[in-house]
Amino acid sequence: MSSRPHAKSLKDVLLIHELTFFLLVILAGAAGVIGMRIWDKSSQESQRIHLMVQEIQQTRGDLYRQMKELFDLHFLKDPQAQEEYNVYTLSIDAHFRKLLALSADSQERSAIQELNASYQDLIQETQHIFTLVEGYNNAELEKALNTHLESSIFHHYEIISARAERLLLLKHSELSARLEDVKHIAFTLLIIPIGLALLLLVFSHIFLKRAIVRPIRNVLHATREISAGNLDHKAPEEGVAELAALSCAINSMAQELSRSQEALVRSEKQAALGLLVPMLAHNIRNPLASIRATAQVADSANLDQETRDSLTAIINTVDRLDRWTRALLAYLHPLKPHASATTLRQVLQGALSPLQQKIQEKQISIQLPDWQNVNDNMFTDENLLEQALYNLLLNAVEASPPSSAITIECDIAEDSIRLRISDQGPGMPFIPDPHAASPGPTTKRFGTGLGIPFAFKAMEALSGHIHFNHQVKGGTMIDIILPRDYEPQ
Repeated sequence: MSSRPHAKSLKDVLLIHELTFFLLVILAGAAGVIGMRIWDKSSQESQRIHLMVQEIQQTRGDLYRQMKELFDLHFLKDPQAQEEYNVYTLSIDAHFRKLLALSADSQERSAIQELNASYQDLIQETQHIFTLVEGYNNAELEKALNTHLESSIFHHYEIISARAERLLLLKHSELSARLEDVKHIAFTLLIIPIGLALLLLVFSHIFLKRAIVRPIRNVLHATREISAGNLDHKAPEEGVAELAALSCAINSMAQELSRSQEALVRSEKQAALGLLVPMLAHNIRNPLASIRATAQVADSANLDQETRDSLTAIINTVDRLDRWTRALLAYLHPLKPHASATTLRQVLQGALSPLQQKIQEKQISIQLPDWQNVNDNMFTDENLLEQALYNLLLNAVEASPPSSAITIECDIAEDSIRLRISDQGPGMPFIPDPHAASPGPTTKRFGTGLGIPFAFKAMEALSGHIHFNHQVKGGTMIDIILPRDYEPQ
């Protein structure tokens, strides 16, 4: 299994990508709407102020024309002056009503009302002039119009009008400044999503290259390598979760193909040996039996000692060749366990019994487990397990130096038994491979190399495991793990 951190799936990445773009669109749209609303509001405000300034100027123009009608009435005796004067009065009143309607705050309304009050004072004064008697001195009337009306009341109206215009122009200047600020804000609000979109584009390019494009390229390369027969090639488990899972599946497939290939080669070799060896064994064992029988018949007390020793050597050699042949046949023969109730101590005693002569010759000490109060009951193939332990113990005895010790320990659990065999020999020059397609090497002069492979095969048939380890102080330690109740596979 891969130890890489959990990667996001392609679905999640695409969802995040779409949501990010959606948020950027919303942000850009919001910036545009806000900017447009602010600009529209500012434009309306600017138009309102412009209309108010225009109304004030029109009011002043109508007032000048109204005053002209007043002069025409008294000095030119224009009969229509009074009527024109009243028309301008109505027009100016309409301007003031419109100004009050356009005013947006108390400061503007106060300025308009002050201007209207000044105009009303002017109207009252002009009404007084209209009521003057016909015999009123024109010089005094001209003085009243020029001095009192024009220099005092009309001048006061001009001051108030100018102040109202300055107020509106000041607001217009402030509005223009706000519009510049709004322009900068709108530009900033617009440039932010554009910048984020560019960053997202760059990030998406980098992410797609690292998380999708490169992993897909590696997966394609891995499939080509595996198709070419390079089953050891590994696809990097990187990228989004789906591609990482695909790489993991491809690697698992390659491992399974490698194991299947090894098993197929092993099966083919064993099948070839299974066809060849029985025929060779039959052709070899018959002459061997004849040679042994001849040597036994020729052995007589009348022969000299050298001849008898040669005949004994012939018999021993024939027996050794016969054992090799039987061992090879046993290794190639399919193992079919026949389980029965037994105990571990019984199996060990059966495996050690044929080795007693070798153990005594080398004065080796066998340290067995303490069987007191130990439930070592098993349900397994006693004969098959005994043969496997015999081969392993035989290797330990032959590898052990004289007067050394072989330690046998067991750890019995509820559903399994762990057996450990430790010797004090030089150690194994190699670690046996349980999946080897042929018998392993042997360090013994007349060894077949089939003892350990047969043990592996027997343990596999009994659903067990064997592990070989080097000890720190020298020697070999063998761990055997077996189920207490064998279940046929």
